[in-house]
Amino acid sequence: MAKPASNISRQLSNVGAWIDERIPVSSFWKAHISEYYAPKNFNFFYFFGSLAMLVLAIQILTGIFLTMHYKPDAAEAFASVEYIMRDVEWGWLIRYMHSTGASFFFIVVYLHMFRGLMYGSYKSPRELVWVLGVLIYLVLMAEAFMGYVLPWGQMSYWGAQVIISLFGAIPVVGDALVEWIRGDFFVSDATLNRFFALHVIAVPLALLALVVLHLAALHEVGSNNPDGIEVKKNKDSQGRPLDAIPFHPYYTVKDIFGVGVFLTLFAFVIFYAPEFGGLFLEPDNFNPADPLVTPPHIVPVWYFTPYYAILRAVPDKLAGVILMGMAIMVLFILPWLDRSKVKSIRYKGLGSKILLAVFAITFIRLGMLGMGEGTHAQTIESRIWTFAYFAFFILMPFVTKYEKTRPEPERVTK
Repeated sequence: MAKPASNISRQLSNVGAWIDERIPVSSFWKAHISEYYAPKNFNFFYFFGSLAMLVLAIQILTGIFLTMHYKPDAAEAFASVEYIMRDVEWGWLIRYMHSTGASFFFIVVYLHMFRGLMYGSYKSPRELVWVLGVLIYLVLMAEAFMGYVLPWGQMSYWGAQVIISLFGAIPVVGDALVEWIRGDFFVSDATLNRFFALHVIAVPLALLALVVLHLAALHEVGSNNPDGIEVKKNKDSQGRPLDAIPFHPYYTVKDIFGVGVFLTLFAFVIFYAPEFGGLFLEPDNFNPADPLVTPPHIVPVWYFTPYYAILRAVPDKLAGVILMGMAIMVLFILPWLDRSKVKSIRYKGLGSKILLAVFAITFIRLGMLGMGEGTHAQTIESRIWTFAYFAFFILMPFVTKYEKTRPEPERVTK
């Protein structure tokens, strides 16, 4: 019995060698997995990069199944979603995995970005990694907004109406631009069709391309670590970093554990709280879109609300749009604002630690205010927190340049 098994093994090996001659599978595996050396002191926050990849895969797979039954027609879109929820076998699960997955995607991305801020993953030589990451964030916001419109519920319709109308604040070309985006004089069937095409084909392709570039840039310069030390500086006689270990099997096993914990939490939310108190799916969106009935309180989904609060903090529409745009665009220049001699928050001074803590609190509070009704008191508070948001970027060059830092260790710590 051993001989046939040996023959099968030999044949499989020959097939593998034949493929490898034409597609460099083994060299790719070695370069990016088995012989890609990552710092050995990764902590909890380093789960979120691989989890972002997992959620992206979930969104693509569930999205494919949803498109099999969804109808991008203003007269039938809402009914097709109800059909998926009620009549398609396991359709409710696929829909909730997709809608809940969108929120979990942003949770994971925000934690991933926060880790970059803490440990200086945006500093040299990883500026391009950070810039590509911010581009991914922008494209992800566009993808999420277009997907939010597709169920064609009340909040989907009126959210699209409000967000698209913001482009009308642009001088000279604003009105023409709004009409071009909508494809009509108002949010209609044409708007739904183009958003569907962009959400299903164009934007995901751009997102996948940016993810590949992000990973390629990361693997070129190597991963950062909680100490902010370049592990490539200390190598053994064979040229292997002393403070790094192969990504496989060490971090693949660790990431599998993280995936298990994440999927358990993900499943718990899907089965017991898919709407999450109206944060993930608003009650108004379970009503079909009605252009004649405006909801009393129109707000975007929670992951857009920090920027929505900045928009509402300014009385002038154009100034609000500019300020909201600047709040996102300023992230691109972050690598050149930080002038500290060290990367990690562990070795930066008290000023940097206070700045980062205040920035995190500011972002969360702006998100809470963006979900509010926009009362006068909330508007005043939004202005205060908007000032604090931009103060983080304005003060960073001065604080990081003149603060007293601790010396980085020669080798990574735990």
